[in-house]
Amino acid sequence: MLTCSKTFPDIPLAHRQHQHPGPCRFVHGHSWTVRVTFACSELNEHGFVVDFGKLRSFYDWIDEHLDHGIMLSPSDTAMKGLVDTEPGLFKVFWLDEPSCEGLTKKLFEVFNGLLAEQEGDRARVVRVEVWEDPRNMTTYEP
Repeated sequence: MLTCSKTFPDIPLAHRQHQHPGPCRFVHGHSWTVRVTFACSELNEHGFVVDFGKLRSFYDWIDEHLDHGIMLSPSDTAMKGLVDTEPGLFKVFWLDEPSCEGLTKKLFEVFNGLLAEQEGDRARVVRVEVWEDPRNMTTYEP
């Protein structure tokens, strides 16, 4: 198996973990970084695991759903009420667990689907790492 990784740095995204007893219960933001690791048994016709130049769908997904947005839980009734009252103020990415861990697992699912549309079953996502800042990160690999 051969692997390669692509990093998507500096994604401005706020979030709030409304059930957290500490400061994470407040709306706050990070400059997130995402690293996706791809694997295959057989290189493509150009000798790549994946062609990084053909990952436009990954960039587009990040821009549409995360960039300058806010990640919130549907169970956060206070923020849901605010979003419903003032929908033009927020670009919301709803996620049951709006944490680094929750985002990492969701990105694995999303990016694996996007890659399958492009590569079929020749290559796959095997790991996603997400940093909410330079000191804190999570990894998902099934």
